[in-house]
Amino acid sequence: MKRTLIMGAAYVDVVVNVPTLPVSGSDVTGQLMTTMVGGSAFNVYGAMQYAQAPADLFVPVGQGQYAQLVREQLRTKQIPELLTVDEADNGWDMSLVEPSGERSFLTIPGIDQVWRDDWFDRIQLTDYAYVYLSGYQLEDAEMAERILTQLRRQAPDAIILFDASPRMAYLKPKTVAQLLQPNVIIHCNETEFCYFAASEQPMATVAAQIYQQTKQPVIITLGERGTYYYDHGNGEVIASERVPVVNTIGAGDTHCGGMLAGLATGQSLPAAIESANQLAAKVVSQQAGSLL
Repeated sequence: MKRTLIMGAAYVDVVVNVPTLPVSGSDVTGQLMTTMVGGSAFNVYGAMQYAQAPADLFVPVGQGQYAQLVREQLRTKQIPELLTVDEADNGWDMSLVEPSGERSFLTIPGIDQVWRDDWFDRIQLTDYAYVYLSGYQLEDAEMAERILTQLRRQAPDAIILFDASPRMAYLKPKTVAQLLQPNVIIHCNETEFCYFAASEQPMATVAAQIYQQTKQPVIITLGERGTYYYDHGNGEVIASERVPVVNTIGAGDTHCGGMLAGLATGQSLPAAIESANQLAAKVVSQQAGSLL
């Protein structure tokens, strides 16, 4: 089995159920559901652990009240703390969940928005066949340049899975161009996918254009309709199981983790996507955004 490096953030999620999202000047009463450790990288790691695929979680754990919650969770789950730093606290977010299960975030960034060159000296990048990378870590152009430069030290045949994330709209054109390179799998939802097209074009057309640059599969999640993928001139939708939705926190992250787990353990791309669909369906049917 091939090993995966999951880099990014571990956040503290404060989950609040609301009857509707507040608008300017309104007063909405919410129900506090839970406070839990989440964040894209943490949730991806949870999916890979659930699928029993080898992976290392490479997230900065800083100093402060939220970092301490993250540190305690890592200790409880027996997850190695590979990146202990002291420059800032970890981030946190308030996740507002509507009755449909859709969630909206108010995010307070933390130490994951720092990323130093010497942090990468704590791991051996050539040990990994796959690397997970989220758009949340690439919004700042300087930090994006730093991370992508360091990742060039990986093995020549290593593959990056880029999870576009809701921050895709804020990535600089230079950063996007650096991602549309060989050995990068683009993974996004329909909204995020729109930012890869200069004009309104069919999904298959844009996916084919991306594939010509990356030579790797292009993955677009479609919610309850399943997942569209384009690979080697072929585009197809793989249906997903319909389940009662509690909330959608961690759905995209878990899908990334499930797909990486499948690929790393030798599954074909369609089989890996089917596995990812199943894990994403599982996570949206529960309160927690992670399968850990």
